[in-house]
Amino acid sequence: MKCLTVLVTFLLTFSTAISQNNTDKEGVENACLNYIEGFYQGDENKLIESLQPALNKFGFWKDKTSNQYKQVDHMSFEKALEFARNVLEKKKFPDPDAPKKIEVLDIGNVIASAKVTAWWGIDYILLSKRDDIWMIEQVLWEGPLQKSED
Repeated sequence: MKCLTVLVTFLLTFSTAISQNNTDKEGVENACLNYIEGFYQGDENKLIESLQPALNKFGFWKDKTSNQYKQVDHMSFEKALEFARNVLEKKKFPDPDAPKKIEVLDIGNVIASAKVTAWWGIDYILLSKRDDIWMIEQVLWEGPLQKSED
């Protein structure tokens, strides 16, 4: 009987951990999808749902003439919302088949990392869990997207 109690306790703990992990993975993926779609669709609300107001986003763009990567301006939370507004106002939407690839790299108790592939390139994203909601804290990116990317 004692062995059965230990086994049941173990199985309940293990299934709760798996369930928690799946929920966390879905939360990270949802934040990253809101991030991509917020920029693709010009949807400020999706960005507000997924970005921390203290967002730190910067990256590197490959210059066509020099073939060198150069750091571009930092994008704050407000600049991200402004970018989305501009996409919507000017109707500068990407092609319908533009990439929207999300790879969850690691999930801790309250931190996670993911890789996003979008029309502009690749982004490495750091997230934190705030009140059971995964939010994007930092983004480091490079572009343009290489042809070999999926």
